[in-house]
Amino acid sequence: MTTTALPSPPFGRALCAMITPFTETGTLDLDGAQRLADHLVAEGCDGLVLSGTTGESPTTTDAEKAALVRAVREAVGARATIVAGVGTADTRHTVELALAAEKAGADGLLVVTPYYSRPPQEAVEAHFREIADASGLPLVLYDIPGRTGTRIEPGTMIRLAEHPRIVAVKDCAYDLLGTQKVLGRTELAYYAGCDEQVLALYAVGGAGYVSTVANVAPRQFRAVLDAFDAGETAQAARLQQWVVPLVELMMASALPGTVTVKGVLGRLGLPAGPVRPPLRPADRETVDALLSAHQELTGGK
Repeated sequence: MTTTALPSPPFGRALCAMITPFTETGTLDLDGAQRLADHLVAEGCDGLVLSGTTGESPTTTDAEKAALVRAVREAVGARATIVAGVGTADTRHTVELALAAEKAGADGLLVVTPYYSRPPQEAVEAHFREIADASGLPLVLYDIPGRTGTRIEPGTMIRLAEHPRIVAVKDCAYDLLGTQKVLGRTELAYYAGCDEQVLALYAVGGAGYVSTVANVAPRQFRAVLDAFDAGETAQAARLQQWVVPLVELMMASALPGTVTVKGVLGRLGLPAGPVRPPLRPADRETVDALLSAHQELTGGK
């Protein structure tokens, strides 16, 4: 029996959906962003996704998004890839953000399905094609219907995969059957966007993950992939199971992941700062519980 090595993922395997640090007065903290980015890369992240859901993209300005890319690029150099979130509900605005991110030094673009207007599939497809045609950077399609109200259907994914600059998917659709259909018919690199599904998606041919919880436990998430790649599948399963309690507390509570991540990072002495309204910070009791679960997972490191 012969085996064929899978192609290298376009942005690495272990990507963190990085928070956007703010100062205590709520302004963009570029120095903090550089320090956090350097820390995450040193702890095993292959790439950083900026200005995504966890990065509070709805409440940062176009200028802040570009400045964040430039600052993080300066901090990490060629040690990690940078994928810039540029998705909006407006195709024209998304194209503008895509061109700005390219100019600022991003390696790729994260483009979410247009939200609120709930376009039909042919309009969704046209939206992504227009952005892919406008920029020279590769695209990661962000499929998260729970937030956008619109799914990128498997058939639409298969057609979009024909575009040379549409290369990857951040998968938050909770449809493993649909995902496997696309994996079997395209060369799209699928990244788990739901932290509890990292190993499951990787085991059926996924490229890796774009993790929110990796902001506070980057080594622990990378260890899951490393064990699987080494053929230690039982160990990979145990490592995935070990991160579940922290994932559940941070991602399955009534609070967004941005809020819980910033609560933990602040206690760990890492750059974070406040969240921007309408989000509100986690209370002390919640952060205490999160920190306890984090310490149990990481051994206090």
